[in-house]
Amino acid sequence: MLSRNRMVPELMVGDIRKSLDFWSTLVGFRVAYDRPEEGFAYLDFDGVQVMLEQYDPLDGQWVTGPLEAPFGRGINFQMTVDKVEPILQRLTAVGWPLFRPFADAWYRSGTVEVGQRELLVQDPDGYLLRLVESLGERAPSNKTSATLSG
Repeated sequence: MLSRNRMVPELMVGDIRKSLDFWSTLVGFRVAYDRPEEGFAYLDFDGVQVMLEQYDPLDGQWVTGPLEAPFGRGINFQMTVDKVEPILQRLTAVGWPLFRPFADAWYRSGTVEVGQRELLVQDPDGYLLRLVESLGERAPSNKTSATLSG
């Protein structure tokens, strides 16, 4: 049985089929449930959840302003996964462009630095995904920065 998160973003998409191919085939989400007749899918990837809804300007959806590509300007969705490299390999295999180079980054968090391997990629509608793998914590250095990886 699916345990729903307390906050799950619902993203309007231009083409549900293209979006499902990206989110499922390339990133690794599974369809927890869907309503194909409504252009809706609820996705899960080890507890990271997102809903996709086919945009229909005549359907009275909860759209707060004009949808223009890229959708989701000003937001990125950080999603913690066990391993980012398999996702990177699938994206690379089909020539999907990365938003930024694949990198390891360390961020100050109180008295320690928290590390994560970061993969930034946009979905077919331009939503920015930041898929991260934990690198643990370390003592603070003089400069916290991202370093290129693999």
